[in-house]
Amino acid sequence: MKQIITVIRPHLAEKVLASLRRAPLEALTVTEVKGYGRQKSYLDEYQRTEYDEAFLPKVEITMWVDDSRYEEVLQKITQVARSGRIGDGKILVTSVDSFL
Repeated sequence: MKQIITVIRPHLAEKVLASLRRAPLEALTVTEVKGYGRQKSYLDEYQRTEYDEAFLPKVEITMWVDDSRYEEVLQKITQVARSGRIGDGKILVTSVDSFL
């Protein structure tokens, strides 16, 4: 079993979730979070809104997928969420020994 943690821009969350609607997921959670990556606090404008803070709004989607199907899920996420610009977010994949 794999755990996939995706941190993406908020305006893409619904599109990513729609693309995962028929995906082979065991479970899924969605959380509103704030953070920064390579841009640090240098991104003054985000989605036509100015930010004084160092932390930008993001959405974290955590899901658990069978080992044989996780690459399919990763492709769906990257097709929808990747723009190639700084601030796209991160995808982390870890192995899970047991899922209760």
